[in-house]
Amino acid sequence: MFLVIGVLAGALTGVPIGPVNVAVIDSAYRHTFRRALAVGFGGALADCLYAALGVMGVTPFLRTYPTVLTIIYAVSGVVLLVYGFLTARSQPVTPAAPANAEDHAPTEDSVVFRRRELKQGFTLGVALILLNPAAVVTWVVIMGSVIPDTSTHWDGLACAIGVFVGSWSWFSLVAYLTQKGKHVLGDKAAWIPRVVGVALMIYAVYLLAKAVKFVVA
Repeated sequence: MFLVIGVLAGALTGVPIGPVNVAVIDSAYRHTFRRALAVGFGGALADCLYAALGVMGVTPFLRTYPTVLTIIYAVSGVVLLVYGFLTARSQPVTPAAPANAEDHAPTEDSVVFRRRELKQGFTLGVALILLNPAAVVTWVVIMGSVIPDTSTHWDGLACAIGVFVGSWSWFSLVAYLTQKGKHVLGDKAAWIPRVVGVALMIYAVYLLAKAVKFVVA
């Protein structure tokens, strides 16, 4: 039951526009489908971590020290504002490896390129969730309230694993649809990162406003 709850929570919380969705779309459009999957994997893993913290009862700590959330809101707002601006102005990247490299025996350069690409994507996905206060609120506070009593630590672990599966499934779907849309729309797909970049900047301004509200209050 806890595993199913986690899967549903992971998938549903990924639907609204957020930094990892933006990064997955941007990676699938400007880079490769492989990098987009790595971004989604990193984001899903960080979601899993926050969900585990929520189930284990970290909520009282955040209630005792609300300043922590204020700082995270401010830092995240600045980081996401810059990231959204760069995403909106981004252009497709010329791949360092041939597009049909997978059809041939991999060379040392192509293997190094793929590993670096996966590492960069994974790191970006993890960082965007860890710096996103919405993830803190969602997983630590909401999950801690929705599942207040777990009979064993295995229940909480099952829920966290479910969150990982649900989140990565959603991010993988976003990457797949973006990749397909890029091939269908061709050059017209350039509007995709621009729209999501602007949406992310609006979200960043909202986070900064929340931080200011906490300070004023």
